[in-house]
Amino acid sequence: MRSILVAYDGGDPARRALETGIELAKQFDASLAIVSVVPVHAGRVRIDPWDDRSVHEKALTEARDIAARQGIEVELIEPAGDPARAIERVAEMGRFDTIVVGSRDLGVFSRILEGSVSTHVATHAQATVIVAR
Repeated sequence: MRSILVAYDGGDPARRALETGIELAKQFDASLAIVSVVPVHAGRVRIDPWDDRSVHEKALTEARDIAARQGIEVELIEPAGDPARAIERVAEMGRFDTIVVGSRDLGVFSRILEGSVSTHVATHAQATVIVAR
């Protein structure tokens, strides 16, 4: 484990993923990057406040501060697009060997409608994927 990418959106599952990523970075003396994806949904009117880039910037700043308090410097990455595919793409382009994502424990109905970012990343990424619960 040399380079770790943590998917972070500020929610409780993402905080667990960040904590896991920080611990792994410490244990393996690995680099740590944090990604927060600004979602872009084709054909949809932007009414979701989560689509606002400032929300992601705030989440990334929070994550950087949490890591810094534990002595870990991080790289912040803020792409736009489909969150699951963007995380997968960032991991591949950055040659991250490990991805840590949180699990929101979606119900069956929500998983069908929204899809699960953690499930997509775990089944499509070329890196080792850790799902923090």
